[in-house]
Amino acid sequence: MSRKLVELLYKERLLTQTQYTEAEAIFKANGDAVRQFIDKKVLSESKLLLFLNQKFSMQSINLAKFEVKPEVIAIVPGDLARKAQAIPIQMNRGILVVALPDPTQIAFLDDIRFATKMNVEAVLTTFSAYDQSFMKYYSGTQNLGRALEQYKKETASPKGKEEVQIQMIDQHQVHEVNSASGDDAPVISVVNGVLTEAIRRGASDIHVEPYEKDFRVRIRVDGTLIDVTHIPMEMKRAVVARFKIMGRMDIAESRVPQDGRIKIKLGSREVDFRVNTLPTLFGEKVVLRILSKGNLQLDLRTLGFEDRQLEIFRKGIAQPNGMVLVTGPTGSGKTTTLYSALMELNLVSDNLSTVEDPVEYNLEGINQVQVNKDVGLSFAAVLRALLRQDPDTVLVGEIRDFETGEVAVQAALTGHLVLSTLHTNDTVSTITRLVNMGVEPFLVTASVNTIVAQRLLRTLCPQCKTPGKIPEEKIDSLGIRKLASNATFFFPKGCNNCNNTGYKGRIAIYEVLEYFSDLKEMTLAGKTAIEIKRAAIENHDLQTLRVSALKKAIEGKTSVEEAISMTSEQ
Repeated sequence: MSRKLVELLYKERLLTQTQYTEAEAIFKANGDAVRQFIDKKVLSESKLLLFLNQKFSMQSINLAKFEVKPEVIAIVPGDLARKAQAIPIQMNRGILVVALPDPTQIAFLDDIRFATKMNVEAVLTTFSAYDQSFMKYYSGTQNLGRALEQYKKETASPKGKEEVQIQMIDQHQVHEVNSASGDDAPVISVVNGVLTEAIRRGASDIHVEPYEKDFRVRIRVDGTLIDVTHIPMEMKRAVVARFKIMGRMDIAESRVPQDGRIKIKLGSREVDFRVNTLPTLFGEKVVLRILSKGNLQLDLRTLGFEDRQLEIFRKGIAQPNGMVLVTGPTGSGKTTTLYSALMELNLVSDNLSTVEDPVEYNLEGINQVQVNKDVGLSFAAVLRALLRQDPDTVLVGEIRDFETGEVAVQAALTGHLVLSTLHTNDTVSTITRLVNMGVEPFLVTASVNTIVAQRLLRTLCPQCKTPGKIPEEKIDSLGIRKLASNATFFFPKGCNNCNNTGYKGRIAIYEVLEYFSDLKEMTLAGKTAIEIKRAAIENHDLQTLRVSALKKAIEGKTSVEEAISMTSEQ
């Protein structure tokens, strides 16, 4: 939304003086946020569209229900469509019809006239419909298909191959790391298409994988890898080089793993990618973790905790000292849980610090330190330094070894609250894991307050999930007869909304253990993890991951099959 449109709304008395002043301040800080302010505080998108329709005497359409032909989209390059904030929708006898949400920016249509050598007519649409259409037509598989076709045509002659290689080398020499125009080079278009397609489909990771006779791209959506495209083998080196250039990595080094970071702006969204390369038998594999602040919900109440579990966890992080540990496999949401806890503890009166590898999200008001082993900045070294910085709460990204565990325990015993993660299967095995690392049992029992184990379950697609029945013997074998009385179970079906998987989105499940004194005595007595867990279930009503998952199935949020496959019996 442009400043001109905000001024127009004020001039037409649709904004009060106070709202106009607030909108101006928002515009200076972040122009993209003005739209949300107008939509929530002033008038909705539909009312704004009606006003603009009457003010400018322009026809309006529902662009979200309009299917545009590929040949029409191809007329206007993506960078020009973004600049003019217009989507081409029809072409007839030298006239190109475009849809735009902001008629005060209609002067930019001259750029489209000049580029296409066509007469341009405009119709109105909403801002959200424009964003959806731009993502649909100028990103992902649409771009990939066009880029690959263009590459095949160019590489039909030796000259075409030479031009692509020279362009990549030139970019490296001038350290070009920003995304160039999607039509400047097929390699750039392919990479941009991969990134935007992953964002459009809500992926968490991108895998770019070289094999002997194949070079494929897969993305992880809701925890499951999906095949997106297969790139010609002759593009392999250039595509990997492009990712490394964008991530500010050394393209001349292909023998050792490298880490980098990419930051892009897509529409109104800012997205970070954590990049890692790994030498494999047939070339470098590139994996990108997508870190989208727009999807980050740092609120403990929205994560999936049940009331009793949230009460125990909050009690743990409210302690002035001790350790709160979150466990689970990679990609199970541990960082989000800990960041949410930090944000709840983030008060002006407290000093909060983190040591991470890598720092995934920047948190306002929290001192975050990135581990750098090359210069001796290990977890243990940073943690020792942080303890001389007068911290109240310290987050240790991961306890990986005895040295880090020992320093973390010492910090917890000397008046600091320590939050950290481990890779264990459940809550009780975390205790034995620390002991096996070499931490003395009496130090573990003296420092640990609360342990949380978590997983992410795929949630059923709300548009196509279907009710069904589960055999009585299965209900009995799962031990949910009391919980499942009069419950309706749902099953995945598949539709366009969920890419025919039956699942859309994920929800966290938790096992939260308050480390009571009797459980600590069992640890000191050398009892096994199985015995301690049995006591926690019998004496303290510990709700296991399996029970938490089955409760989500009973509530209709996921399927019984998903609950069983993601958890063990105990």
